Amino acid sequence: MTKDVIALTPRMPDPGAMLAGLISGGPDKLVGTTGEGAVVRLCDGEGRPLVSVEAPLLVQVPGEAERLLGATPPSVPYWWTEARATTGVELAEQLAGTFAARLAALADGSAWPPEAARSLAVVKTDGVTVAPTPAAGQPAVDVLTDKVAVVIQDRPVLAMTAWFSDAFRTAGTAELGLQVVTPPGTTLSPAVRDSLSNWPSRWVVRDERDGYYDGLTGAVLRWQDGMFAPIASPEATADDPRTPVAASYQEVTATGERQLAVRFRTVHPADDRLILGGALESIWRELVGEPPAGWGTAEPANLPWSPRQITDLARERAPEPTWVVVVGSPDRPGLATVRVSRTKAGVEEDVTLMFGYGPDEESPVESLPRAAELLATRHRLQSMLVQVRKARRDLAVPPRFEGPGVPVAFVLGAEEVRQMPDDRARRTPLSQPPVPLGPKTRPAMYYPLPGDPSDLSGWQDFERLMRHLKGE
Repeated sequence: MTKDVIALTPRMPDPGAMLAGLISGGPDKLVGTTGEGAVVRLCDGEGRPLVSVEAPLLVQVPGEAERLLGATPPSVPYWWTEARATTGVELAEQLAGTFAARLAALADGSAWPPEAARSLAVVKTDGVTVAPTPAAGQPAVDVLTDKVAVVIQDRPVLAMTAWFSDAFRTAGTAELGLQVVTPPGTTLSPAVRDSLSNWPSRWVVRDERDGYYDGLTGAVLRWQDGMFAPIASPEATADDPRTPVAASYQEVTATGERQLAVRFRTVHPADDRLILGGALESIWRELVGEPPAGWGTAEPANLPWSPRQITDLARERAPEPTWVVVVGSPDRPGLATVRVSRTKAGVEEDVTLMFGYGPDEESPVESLPRAAELLATRHRLQSMLVQVRKARRDLAVPPRFEGPGVPVAFVLGAEEVRQMPDDRARRTPLSQPPVPLGPKTRPAMYYPLPGDPSDLSGWQDFERLMRHLKGE
């Protein structure tokens, strides 16, 4: 049975509906709050949480419930109310299901997953207790050791939800890794992938044949020394510490689907006229013909696209960095993560953007020079790398091998070109010459690279280019 249950309702759950849900375990259940009142907890007799309920979130972006849950929500806007049960307590899971079922019934909505929210009856939890602290003190965490925090999830897509982001922050503050355990059918949102690729954080996939394996590398894992870690191959030596790769990870079917991935950085002067997000909107429009659909500080992305609102949020949080996720319309899979930070150089935007394409769809590779020129001339582009890779159109990351991206272009911003000595940026060790972008007196440089996903020699050309630009 799932540990997370979500109510999707066309109307905001009013206080009466919330109260009816909160007394799902009877009127004598203890109720507490955390996160400055944003999370309500139903607790056992000693005050330890059985179910944690987040404040309802108004979702104004189409396609998010379909992308993250495979569910059909009400028409936008709708309310997303999430409840998480304490792992290992079956009645807690029933309690979360009843809470969501009551909320959905009273606010004319539905609950996900449907099988977890079938009953409106009071759940008898008399005498039920949960794990002692410290594990109970962090309701998003299921196992806590001196090395890692472990989260058990069985959602169809592991996304950067508000509670999951909080688990990352909590683990980081405690100098711990975060390891997430999922069944084999779960995929990752691209917004989560980079966070789980830093040791000792891991995506741990349960597997019938090999027990557990790393969903991003395929390494077979075992619980050892207080964390999931790779096992050594019988052929391993001190000089070659190889590890077995799970058979399930290697079962790959060619579909013809692919992704276009763009990573770029812009640097702006810090002044009151600055509007963030303009570079992302420009390249999004140039590559797919429409602007982003929405954004948020977590998934689901719940707000309509608004560079002004992103700018206001970043100003409020400065000098601390701001992270947001940006999504496209349902018929054109697109997702970006943006990190805004204040540095000595000014205000930096680090953007990772990707679009998915089916076997019969043309990717906009031919539009890349124009998109790069827009960023270089209007948005103070510092650098940009574009890759093509064989991967899913819907952008979800499966626990299977996906080949690395192959570079198709690299762009160096006008200021970086100007500062490079010996006119080095205008020369290249590659067969194709760089293409100047923008004014002749102050151009950026576009470096075409081979872009065949089946030919990894593109990385060799990219490394040669980087060594040249560094003067090595």
